[in-house]
Amino acid sequence: MKSKTKQESQSLTLRTVVIAVFLMPINCYWIFYSENMWWMQFATSMSLFFNVVFFLMVIAGLNLLLKKFLPDIALSKGELLFIYMMMCIATSISALDCMQVLMPVMSHAFWFATPENEWADLFWSYMPEWLTVSDMRVLNAYYNGESSLYTARHITTWLIPALSWTAFIVVLLFVMLCINVILRKQWLERERLIYPIIEVPFEITRDVGSIFKNRPFLLSFTLTGLMTLINGISFLHPAVPGIRLRQPDISYLFTNKPWNAISWTPLVIQPFVVGMGFLMPLELSFSCWIFYFFRKFQRVFASLFGIHGLPWSTTSPLGFPYDRQQSLGAYLALAAFALWMGRRHIISVLRKAIHNPDSIDDSKEPMSYRTATLGVIVGMMFLVLFCVRAGMSWWVALLFFSIYLALSIGITRMRAESGIPAHDLHYIGPDYLIPAMTGTRRLGHGNLTMLSLTWFLNRAHRAHPMPHQLESFKMVDRLGISSQKSVYALILASGIGTLVSMWVYLHIMYRVGLEDHAGIASPPLDRLQRWLTVSEPADYSSLLITAIAAAFTFFLIVMRMRFVWWPFHAAGYAVSGIEDWSLNWMWASLLTATCIKWVILRHGGVKNYRKAIPFFIGMILGEFVVGSIWSLTGIALGIRTYAFKNW
Repeated sequence: MKSKTKQESQSLTLRTVVIAVFLMPINCYWIFYSENMWWMQFATSMSLFFNVVFFLMVIAGLNLLLKKFLPDIALSKGELLFIYMMMCIATSISALDCMQVLMPVMSHAFWFATPENEWADLFWSYMPEWLTVSDMRVLNAYYNGESSLYTARHITTWLIPALSWTAFIVVLLFVMLCINVILRKQWLERERLIYPIIEVPFEITRDVGSIFKNRPFLLSFTLTGLMTLINGISFLHPAVPGIRLRQPDISYLFTNKPWNAISWTPLVIQPFVVGMGFLMPLELSFSCWIFYFFRKFQRVFASLFGIHGLPWSTTSPLGFPYDRQQSLGAYLALAAFALWMGRRHIISVLRKAIHNPDSIDDSKEPMSYRTATLGVIVGMMFLVLFCVRAGMSWWVALLFFSIYLALSIGITRMRAESGIPAHDLHYIGPDYLIPAMTGTRRLGHGNLTMLSLTWFLNRAHRAHPMPHQLESFKMVDRLGISSQKSVYALILASGIGTLVSMWVYLHIMYRVGLEDHAGIASPPLDRLQRWLTVSEPADYSSLLITAIAAAFTFFLIVMRMRFVWWPFHAAGYAVSGIEDWSLNWMWASLLTATCIKWVILRHGGVKNYRKAIPFFIGMILGEFVVGSIWSLTGIALGIRTYAFKNW
């Protein structure tokens, strides 16, 4: 027992780091090929990265052999979870909405400039040389492929922009980490948020291998695994019938006005979503799909009364009923509520950091509150100065990061409470909100250009790293090991993960060429062209809808706090935007999970609910493991294979 305790306390070991760093290039290669090259099997568009879960399953399986034959060198549960934490951070950086946007954006304005779009005259001079790549000889090989990254000219051209953006990303993630340290005690110990996402890695590593002795788990794992295997064979050989519980769109059933306004509505039952929905609190899974229907009703209502926008609206680029603006307002309200609920704790933290060492105990925190507070202040100063050096006004930079971090807190809070399988907020963040507040003329060329270069932070928020950081703190706390070591692991993963992601991306693109895969970088520069060509006024309509959505979110929160019977949760409203992507695919599965969980709790009680948990975790892992094997097989053979999750 003593040796086990010692092993658990040394979870961040050299071999932990070596294993994680060894897996990062393989992981990046997998992500970039499946998401960017083949545009399928999007691992990073969900909360629980199936690629990281697959790696954890493989390592845990190999570790079982070590425990049997070489127990002295077997990995501890803590070591396994530290590998998982580091891989999650590296994956969030490699994501479709992060590195796969940043790398093409760094050069897109120069390669795709034409006399017709006038990009050279409009904003070339505002593109910082130390953040972009404009050498056409280097870009020719980058976009056309059949070349190599490993030449002196290519490496030296990319070196400064790559290192500059690496510093930016690492500092930004460090600021998020410090904010999580400040909020950790309030959310984990006082409000006792449940973090459903971490149940899956914990079950995989619990008394390593014990879950494979659970019969309900083995049954569901086998059934979903076989279903995914059969669907994979059917994909390659269509004569073999598949088992797919999906209808890509049921809106064709509604042909008459106003019901035809519901637009695209897929009906999909996916085992892993049902499994994750079962782990969610009942009121949250219920709220997700009920507010999804509420958003659909808004469309029908608008069609019924011929409403296409607010009467005074001159610009409504995202359309009525302003789905994304509603989600933005909801997330910001969740952040405001979280900060308000923790105001006494935050004040105690600030007192501790400034002058009163006895105001609150931080001896068990990942870092001291003074260090965390200074980290936020110094990190924000660095980020603001970075953007000012790149051409942004200081007040715009400060406002940008204030909005972005507020949005990050809202997303992190929502994930900690709900464990929603996926969340997104497409094309709307501080880069949208600031021009909506001020109009584009007041911002000027430098600010608008830098807002476009930072689009990789705001394209969508599906693989946001901040929730993964806080979930790491929760796992460490639950495991009872040193939380300080988790800070080192997460910072290390941020730096190495960024550099590895850039290297693997460039390595791939210099071989295959970016030309056919660069479309993901077009929207911010097309938007920048529009901004600089036709000045847009402030969008008061969108701001009003955002404010109304925030007020409605506060109403849901207050009702939830005052009345136990109130079934509607604000987090469900936040993630329910139908113009975004994920909930369209998940609503039917979440509805199924809600019904199953309600029946079990109603007729079997909490005891039977707990007994059922391994069965639903088996649904998740069966699809994840076999689906990952299909994906890796396709990459190894150079062919497209079945994607169990193609959204």
